[in-house]
Amino acid sequence: MLADEPRMSLIEISPDTHNVQLDLAYATSNNFTGAPVYARAGCYLHPEAEAMLRKAQAYASVLGYRLKIFDAFRPTEAQWKLWKHTPDPDFLADPRRGSPHSRGVAVDLSLTDFNGTELEMGTDFDAFTPLSHHGAMDISATAQRNRHLLMGLMTTAGWDFYRNEWWHYQLFDSRDYPLMSDSVLNESMMTAPPPIGD
Repeated sequence: MLADEPRMSLIEISPDTHNVQLDLAYATSNNFTGAPVYARAGCYLHPEAEAMLRKAQAYASVLGYRLKIFDAFRPTEAQWKLWKHTPDPDFLADPRRGSPHSRGVAVDLSLTDFNGTELEMGTDFDAFTPLSHHGAMDISATAQRNRHLLMGLMTTAGWDFYRNEWWHYQLFDSRDYPLMSDSVLNESMMTAPPPIGD
């Protein structure tokens, strides 16, 4: 069920405010659909998830790393687009049940060093293959260490993980939060802004 409120109190995540890198894949064609899903790049989280993201980034910073975010809040309209393209329940939540992303309490991310170089993780983000599973043995030892590092940082900060995707973390009680559509945002992610007049 979608949230009844016309606006939800999602918090925008940015490099300046959260010391993270953003590489919002669904605002580009560099994702498994081969086309942009979002008309506008935007990164938002529910306040409870945002607080835990800050903790994770603080833990990463101490070790010389930075979080790199591929996706956070995903409007229900976007979840339907992804599902219609690839209805694979091993890697995508059926939008009739709802994704933690569409509740603002999930984040897809990796780690970089402070020069911005992404750590080796064994597969790309959104690689729909068993190699993306936590505990996959057919990846390099370096990639396994880096996945364990990311998991350690995120779980210490209070996040739960999804066993099939090394990049996906969510709140433990994620299903308790309401689903949200693009309409909760003050500025749409799903429709392009009108052209600026002369």
